[in-house]
Order: sequence, then structure tokens, then C-alpha cells
Amino acid sequence: MFQRKLAGLAPERVFYYFEELCKIPHGSRNTRQISDWLVAFAKAQGLRYHQDELENVIMFVPGTCGMEDREPVIIQGHMDMVCEKDPDVDLDMDTQGLQICHDGSWVFADRTTLGGDDGIALAYALALAEDDKIPHPPLELVFTVDEEIGMEGAAGIDLSALKGRKLLNIDSEEEGIFTVSCAGGARATITLPVSRRAVYGPCVRLTVEGLRGGHSGVEIHKNLGNANKIMGRFLSEVQKLMPLCLTKLSGGSKDNAIPRSCTVTMVAMGSHIERINDVAQRLQDQIREEFDEPEVKIYGDDVEAFGGNALSTELSSKVIGLLCGMPDGVQAWSRDIEGLVQTSLNLGIAQLDKEELRLTSAVRSSVEEEKQVLLARLRELAAFYDCGYSQMGEYPAWEYRKDSPLRDTMVEVYSEMFGKAPEVVAIHAGLECGLLGQKLEGLDCVSIGPDMKDIHTSRERLDIASVERTWKFLLEVLKRI
Repeated sequence: MFQRKLAGLAPERVFYYFEELCKIPHGSRNTRQISDWLVAFAKAQGLRYHQDELENVIMFVPGTCGMEDREPVIIQGHMDMVCEKDPDVDLDMDTQGLQICHDGSWVFADRTTLGGDDGIALAYALALAEDDKIPHPPLELVFTVDEEIGMEGAAGIDLSALKGRKLLNIDSEEEGIFTVSCAGGARATITLPVSRRAVYGPCVRLTVEGLRGGHSGVEIHKNLGNANKIMGRFLSEVQKLMPLCLTKLSGGSKDNAIPRSCTVTMVAMGSHIERINDVAQRLQDQIREEFDEPEVKIYGDDVEAFGGNALSTELSSKVIGLLCGMPDGVQAWSRDIEGLVQTSLNLGIAQLDKEELRLTSAVRSSVEEEKQVLLARLRELAAFYDCGYSQMGEYPAWEYRKDSPLRDTMVEVYSEMFGKAPEVVAIHAGLECGLLGQKLEGLDCVSIGPDMKDIHTSRERLDIASVERTWKFLLEVLKRI
């Protein structure tokens, strides 16, 4: 008999649904099963629903307790999660559910991402939808797909059936912080075609690991190291000592996650692993000094092979030049809001396969012109190195709305409940509110959520007490709207 890992946690039904969805694989581009699960829920509850070709789902929940005739409120979150795990974890996140547990204070998964971003939104919404004793106006529940890879679900969803113009986006990670504006963004990929030939000589593996990683939007300013960029520096220094021919390069798997590790294998002519590790030690000391990365490890080791199908020294040098030349990190700070990153990018994926090198970056900016300038800079870099360039998943910034009755009501409720005012902020991460606002004229949005830590990493965790406080706050807001 299945033993519930989150049994006894409050609010009970919220954690019930959160645990249920954790059983279902739901990484980006792998949302059919979770989408069908939502449809099955709607059918079981007798709710009107719509599931589109992209796998987005909308549910319509009648108002309760004398609130049936009020204006509908939209509650929105995304189905997909970022799938990251520690290297030694034997779990296929495409086909297997998460191994979740709690310690009384936090819910977390066994060395993988938890998907609290944004599974908690679904759990809140379903707990509301099933209970006709909870006072609330009519609800329009909007669950989108592929938010984490460019908000593709929000870009393609048809919202013409919605009547509500007040939207609660539950996709923030800090309790008591109301997000009312966010950056726009895009995903840019540079591809370099490669040819290979048989090369003979000592084979060496270079490794950068132990970095903290993090979210490429909300944590891009935290002085974190990017494993792909550090590997570029490592290779550049080794190349000064000896000719080298690359055979493999792999760093990062998500453009919106700051990469924690990167590995390279190469044929190094005249290789002496001691010389390489002298370089590695110097670089490791520099990285620990430059970044908040006390656990970073940089080293080389011999591979039991003598040669391989490798790039030429000239083509390898080109790859190294690209890695070193790629812009990364904070590019501009806001002049209007102290401490807000205005423009950034993250070199989240660096992969060398049989036929090409692929470098993918998440680009963000709250200023459209700066975003376009940065994308043009990447195009120019690609052209300089005779590379291909592609761009997808572009989404607009969510602009601040000076007149927001929804925000005013939520600030009032929060202040009454908790004895202090919430923070009302703009953030550098992307949210779907900008895209949804383009589809619903006059949309009034606020984004909230319970406390989560280290999202998009294997250390992700969800604060149990904060989930309950945010639930009670949500219920009170729905009474007042």
C-alpha cells in the first residue's frame, strides 16, 4: 500500500495534490501526462474545461457561498518544471516520479529538483476547485505548459473564453513579496558545425564542478560562477601550454539554470597532467576569490585511451574562443529601481556532439531596446565565428501598472493579517503575466507564492509553514476581491 510522504502536513488537500503531481513526470516538453491528469480532475469534479493542442488546460469553477455572481478571478500557474539532478542520482525524470520527503519544516526531493516552481500553483488551485465550502467568486484556472523554456504555452493559449480581468499568478518564491512587473526575454542559440578526424595522443578529461548553480533570472546577480564560462578560461590556459584537439564538451542542460558543472575530453599533444593540474589549481583559487563558490573543483585527469575522433587544433581553438567570447551575467542595472538587474544573459548550455557545437543562452531585459541590442550582439558574434544563429521563445516584459485595484486589495489584506506591509517589487525573472496581459485587455495582475529556496537546482525546497500562511492569505483575498 502506498504511504503518503506528506500526510499530516497542512493545508492537507494542498499537500495531497502536490504529492500527487510529484508522482507524474512533468518536465518541459513532457507535459502530456500532467495535462491529462488535470483534465481527469476536471471531469471528476464536473467542471467545464478546455485542453488545447499545446496541452494547456483551462478550468471554470463556479462561485460559492453567495459569491456566484461576482466577477471571475483568474488563478494561473504552469505545469512544467525544470528537471535537474545530482550526477549520481539514478532517476529518469522523463519517465519516473520524484522521490519526495520532508523534515517538518521543508519539503524537498532526493537530490533532484522538486518542482515547487510551479507545482504549488496547481496544488492551491485544485484544492480550491474541489471544495465548494470555501467562499470564492467564480474562478478561471489557467494552467500553461513549457513556461520554463520560453513561455510557449502562454504564448499560444487562447484566452477568449475568459471573463475575468484580475489575475493571481502563483509563480513567485518569496512569501510577502508581491511581484507586479518583470523582464522580457528570449532564448538564443549559436551553432558551430564541426568536422572530425582521427587524432593520436594522450587523452585528458577536464572537469569544473561543485558550483552552486541557480535560477538565471532571480539569482543572476548573486556572484555565482558559470561552469561553461569557467571551462572556457581553463581551456584557454591549457591551450597556451600545448596543442589540443577537443573530442567532447558538455556543460549545463537548461538555458535558464546557471550551469553547475562542465566536462571536456581532448587529445593533448605533449600532455603532462601535472602541468594541467597546476593550471587547474591556479584557476580554482581565482574562481573562489572572484565568485561566491567555495566548493568549486577544477582538475584534469588522464583517460584510458590514446587518441580519438577529434576536432582539429584550429577548430578546437575556435570553440575555445567562442566560449571565452560569449557574454554572460549582468549586463546592466536599473537606474530607477535600486538593486534591480535590468539586462542579463546566462550561457546555460554548451554541448559538443558529433556534428556541431551548440551554445544556448537565456537573455532577459526589462528594457526592450536593451534586449534587442544584446540579441544583436550574439548574432554578430555568431557571424564573426561563421556560426549559425537561431532565436525562439521571445516574450515581452510585464510593465508596471500604476492603477491596480487588485494590488491595493492584496496589500490591505496582507497588512491586516500579518501586521506588516508586503514588499511590492519588480523582478528580473520572466513571468507569464506579460504575455497573458497582451491577450486580455485591461488585465490586472499580481504574482505571489510561498517561500522556496534554490529553485532549478537539486537543493530546491518548499517551506511548509509558508505554504499554509500563503493558502490562508489566498482564501482571504478571494473573499475580498
